[in-house]
Amino acid sequence: MTLIDRLSLDVPIVQAPMAGVSTPAMAAAVSNAGALGSIAVGAADPAGADATISELEGLTDRPFNVNLFVHAAPVPDAEVEAGWLNALAPTFRAFGAEPPPALRTIYQSFNDDDAMLRVLVEHAPQVVSFHFGLPDEARVRALKAAGCLLIASATSPEEARLCVESGMDAVVAQGYEAGGHRGVFDPDADDAQLGTLALTRLLVRQLDVPVIAAGGIMDGQGVRAALDLGAAAAQLGTAFIACPESAADAAYRTVLTSDAARHTTITRAISGRPARCLRNRFTELGETLDASVPAYPIAYDGGKALNAAAKAAGETGFGAQWAGQGAPLARGIPAAELVAVLAREMAI
Repeated sequence: MTLIDRLSLDVPIVQAPMAGVSTPAMAAAVSNAGALGSIAVGAADPAGADATISELEGLTDRPFNVNLFVHAAPVPDAEVEAGWLNALAPTFRAFGAEPPPALRTIYQSFNDDDAMLRVLVEHAPQVVSFHFGLPDEARVRALKAAGCLLIASATSPEEARLCVESGMDAVVAQGYEAGGHRGVFDPDADDAQLGTLALTRLLVRQLDVPVIAAGGIMDGQGVRAALDLGAAAAQLGTAFIACPESAADAAYRTVLTSDAARHTTITRAISGRPARCLRNRFTELGETLDASVPAYPIAYDGGKALNAAAKAAGETGFGAQWAGQGAPLARGIPAAELVAVLAREMAI
């Protein structure tokens, strides 16, 4: 039985679970349209995840995906964190604010959060996916016992092999074109920066599990190309940012339709991990700072604080405006309509 058959999908499309953008309303619209909707709860606490999943369950009886972060627990470094805050301080003060006195670990890795595991087992969503790494053996067993299909992101054949060995049912081939955080297991290791086309084909040839292509895919022609490479489905994130159901704010949507969409860039400055973002004032600031960026997600505490200070002063260019290289192709139409359009384009 294929991945599409197992999930009863009419359209071989997965809506990427972009944290800060995906919502229950958007995931439900995508799932109800015959594709696989997704929500991201990696940055939520267990109570928040429980509420989000419950809301989504009330909006659809179709399969959906719940995504979690499985990063290595950060090691605090007071000296690095103080140096980073000192580097950000002039920008805070330009907006009439002061940086926080210290930085915090603002959310846990799934591997360190037993309460989150209990939430997932209780809800037993049809699909659970992972980014930044892999859950431990006990968590894999618990989720599979609950009936969940498990998927993990990989940016290289080596990561993909680990995904299969850990028991994943499918692998997302995340190309370098993709928006948002790179799914690299070790952000400090060498990154071969494989593109979606090459990575998808490599994994299709090397793995015995379905491969989902991700990165730079924005229209039905792109989905069809991924399927021609042997992918079981395509995952699209940036394509859904402009949909009215997404949580992107007005500034994010405006920048997505500006010239900045043609100039995405990889930055660590916002969160502490490499992520593809629309070029904005934060990415430009990050290129000028001569200070070590703290570990993820500790650095994100400072990034969120700076964005809040900037927005309070009327400046909207310091947000985490994640987007992939296909951003200029974004369409601001309802999510269900977008799925239908993508399906029609695939058939052309």
